[in-house]
Amino acid sequence: MLRAITGLLRLSWRQDRRKMAVALALMAGNAVAVPASAVALKHLTNAAAAGRAGAAAWAGLAVAVAAIAALTCAHFAHIGYFEVSELNVLSTDEQLIEISNGTPYLDHHERPEHADRMALAQDELQRIGEGLQALLTGGSLAVGLLLTTVLLTLTHPALVLLPLLAALPVLAGRRAEAAADRARADSVVDTRQARHLFELTTTAASAKELRLLGLVGHLQQRYATHWQRATARLWRGELAAGLWRAAGQAVFALGYVAALVLVVRDAVRGRADVGDVVLAIMLASQLNHQVAAAVTITQQLARSGRSLQRLDEVRELVPTPVTPPDAPATPLLPPARLLEGIRLRQVTFTYPGAAEPVLRDVDLLLPAGSTVAVVGENGAGKTTLVKLLNRFYEPDRGAILVDGVDLRHLDLAAWRARTTAAFQDYARPELTARLAVGIGDLPRATDDDAVRTGLARAHSEVADRLPYGLDTRLGRSHADGGVDASGGQWQQLALGRAMMRDAPLLMVLDEPASALDAEAEHRLFARYADGAARVAADSGGVTVFVSHRFSTVRTADLIIVIGDGGVREVGTHDELIRLGGVYAALYGTQAAAYR
Repeated sequence: MLRAITGLLRLSWRQDRRKMAVALALMAGNAVAVPASAVALKHLTNAAAAGRAGAAAWAGLAVAVAAIAALTCAHFAHIGYFEVSELNVLSTDEQLIEISNGTPYLDHHERPEHADRMALAQDELQRIGEGLQALLTGGSLAVGLLLTTVLLTLTHPALVLLPLLAALPVLAGRRAEAAADRARADSVVDTRQARHLFELTTTAASAKELRLLGLVGHLQQRYATHWQRATARLWRGELAAGLWRAAGQAVFALGYVAALVLVVRDAVRGRADVGDVVLAIMLASQLNHQVAAAVTITQQLARSGRSLQRLDEVRELVPTPVTPPDAPATPLLPPARLLEGIRLRQVTFTYPGAAEPVLRDVDLLLPAGSTVAVVGENGAGKTTLVKLLNRFYEPDRGAILVDGVDLRHLDLAAWRARTTAAFQDYARPELTARLAVGIGDLPRATDDDAVRTGLARAHSEVADRLPYGLDTRLGRSHADGGVDASGGQWQQLALGRAMMRDAPLLMVLDEPASALDAEAEHRLFARYADGAARVAADSGGVTVFVSHRFSTVRTADLIIVIGDGGVREVGTHDELIRLGGVYAALYGTQAAAYR
């Protein structure tokens, strides 16, 4: 709890110190005004009972002023801390973005257990906004509770026990929140899967296939099953939480009734006046309200504390770049141009949690200025090879050398500035078409000539087919409307984005044209192959092309066949056909299908 309080205070104070200071002062005013109104009401009651009209009038004015002050302070404090709360949510969202993208690696995106933690953090961080309100309200309640305790003690010494009983509902509330939190954590997998099914059954991309195959009912049933399991866990957690809260409130209620009986008995015996009874009733009522609010606020603070804790947990699971022992003190810059190429020397890699390596003892040379095609069955390790070249993962053993220099010795940002890629799971940034392509080379993102050059290199006429050309807004996130591009159009935009950089040392095309027909893909690769001589002359760049279409693959300078955890065959198309091995068999099978 203390960690949650200090964390929220530091976070909020950084956002806006002036608004925080004003909000704190106003909440303190609210805390004093509430018990002050009870004291004023006591004097009003005694004055009225004694027939002292003047004193009663002044006491009534004091009651009104205290009530107005309480309401006004709370209202204007809300205006101050509401904006800071929104800034807190924005700040933690930005932190999560920075944490998620603050590593060159992909483990936290691709490992299911890490994905669950990320999803839980995203959900929990939305509660940060309620944390500041809870914190300030809690501080106000603490001051009010202290004043209420003092006034109760002055009314009757035995009433000091009533605030002590108030601690029981608070402690029970913490137990209740712990039970509810365990239930939320236990249900996160089913919740995430249910959300995925909801998105699958409500998006336009999958609507045709679901209707055609009659899958809607089946997916609805699976959706219901996941939510039922999640709901059952959540219900059990909330039931346990409700029992804890009820037990704490019941104990306090007994003490509340006993306190009222004690004061009324003293008044009947003449040891207290009517004002004391009114004051005791008001203070006990306020205390009851404060206790109920304290339980809720404790829960909110606990949730906000867990939200900050989730952020720390995500920060810990995101891996940091690995620096080999022999790395230079200052990372090296990539060469201006490749002379030898990119060599994989005894590279072995196993995905986290996997039993067997997906690549084992791979020895390869990707010659400078060449186009290299990578083929193999699904799951053979083609995309893994691409990820290692882009340094999304580090080899378990061996090294990747760029003109003889270990890739891990190169400055990562500088290396990635000299690479480009189009992946099969390409991004769909809902921007204008110009920016969706132009961000492939950010400094030239709004340069029409550069963008059109990138699209031309991708052999794409997509801009001419969009309603407003490069000014067309893509996607439905725009308030003034946007165009839902087709899968093929999005893919052509992604290819244009990959072609924006003029002289990359490495270009990766990982199944980049799966949404295009075979002839269009062949034209695309042929067009890039024609320009590869220019790239080779400028930078000696290597193009790595992953494809299942052998009509495209055959034009590559070098073909690599991946399978069984390693490299099966390497050579040109003609060499591999003459070899009569795996490539020849695969090529023959696919060629026969087109006859």
